[in-house]
Amino acid sequence: MLYPIFKYLNEHYDMPGAGMFQYISFRSAVAVILALLFIIFFGRRIIRLLQRHQIGEEIRDLGLDGQLSKKGTPTMGGIIILLAILVPILLVGRLDNVYVILMIVSTLWLGLLGFLDDYIKSFRHNKDGLKGKFKIVGQVGLGIIVGTVMCFSEQVVIREKVSSPTAVYVSQTGYAEVEQGAPMLSPTPQKTTKTTIPFVKDNEFDYGWLVGGNDLLTWLLYIAVAIFVVTAVSNGANLTDGLDGLLTTVSVPIMLVLGALAYLSGHIVYADYLNIMYIPESAELVVFAAAMSGALLGFLWYNSFPAQIFMGDTGSLSIGGIIAVFALCIRKELLLPLMCGIFLAEALSVMVQVSYFKYTKKKYGEGRRILLMSPLHHHYQKKGLFETKIVMRFFIVSILLCAFTLVTLKIR
Repeated sequence: MLYPIFKYLNEHYDMPGAGMFQYISFRSAVAVILALLFIIFFGRRIIRLLQRHQIGEEIRDLGLDGQLSKKGTPTMGGIIILLAILVPILLVGRLDNVYVILMIVSTLWLGLLGFLDDYIKSFRHNKDGLKGKFKIVGQVGLGIIVGTVMCFSEQVVIREKVSSPTAVYVSQTGYAEVEQGAPMLSPTPQKTTKTTIPFVKDNEFDYGWLVGGNDLLTWLLYIAVAIFVVTAVSNGANLTDGLDGLLTTVSVPIMLVLGALAYLSGHIVYADYLNIMYIPESAELVVFAAAMSGALLGFLWYNSFPAQIFMGDTGSLSIGGIIAVFALCIRKELLLPLMCGIFLAEALSVMVQVSYFKYTKKKYGEGRRILLMSPLHHHYQKKGLFETKIVMRFFIVSILLCAFTLVTLKIR
């Protein structure tokens, strides 16, 4: 909302300071500050509102230390995160940018899906919440929307980088001098389903190649990829949300790296230097990444141990879905297994534990376990590690994985 206003004031009235809103770096800083201040000032009010309506967490006794003391802690705190993301974006983001629109739709879509799950748990007193098949339908629906927009929107394009002709001129000394050409945009933008492959020199891969370039089959394939990415990452994030501040701290480095990748991909000079795909207008996603990072950090004000509020599925499904859609927008979804390694480990721990238990029960008549408990963070709780130590160690691992993700820009 503020972006077009200050742009108009700058162009027509030359208002001092109005030009700063044209810079992504300035608006990103403002987004972080607004998200933090929103949570600090309104978070307590929202927590009290949830307490008045007796929206508390139902705790199943899993035999974990300190678990039952969390019973009754307000949940649905994801509402605070979503508002802290959307308010700054609506104020300082460019709302005519297709990527920003897609991120807003994804945030609201998965926020509503998670809210329905929390609502059923809290108001209907059904511990199972929204049935799994309805969650999958919601995630599939978002995958279809994202895949269709990425395939057919005229604003979703890439441009090949070409070098301008080398300029040769004669200097005042009489010697011929050569000026190297700067990177330029190709004359026409390209509609493509290309993505980025890590550790490969020519690191671009087109999904359409797998189906012989057929437009319909390419769209269907890309839809399937989008559905898988959204479903996998959002469910992985949901499983990770099991300790005070765990999902929040793990997600902050991921969003910072995604923001950095969006900036590099949206800048012709940096994209040319790093030999990565140039995606026009994608740099605007830096503002969204900044708002979300600020919202996550602000939520830790109340969610760090001992938590005063839990984010619930309203927050966890949204966080995972936002990360997935963001990666799809900047065509870095194949980096997610590395960047979101914590989510992957948590999801695999559940899958392996359940599969092995069923297999041994069928074979030996008694189910056996590989881990003491799944997801993975509960395994370490069972081993006697204190909750805050587990959170900090997962946070450090997340930082390492995200740093390694950035390094892949040069390791090929």
